[in-house]
Amino acid sequence: MLYKICIALLIVGGLNWGLVGVLNFDLVAFIFGSGSLLSRIVYTIIGVAAICSIPALFSSTGEDM
Repeated sequence: MLYKICIALLIVGGLNWGLVGVLNFDLVAFIFGSGSLLSRIVYTIIGVAAICSIPALFSSTGEDM
């Protein structure tokens, strides 16, 4: 279950970066304010999700996902 939550957060982060790259629009900063504490918390949670997802890269069975 933890990996599924992490993957969902990574998708949200990836979509946000896609918006930044294509449209120069940061959705998280738009919603919570640029440089605000809430934006930093969201970015931190997505970063932690990325770190927690690293073991899934080395899983040969895919059962961790």
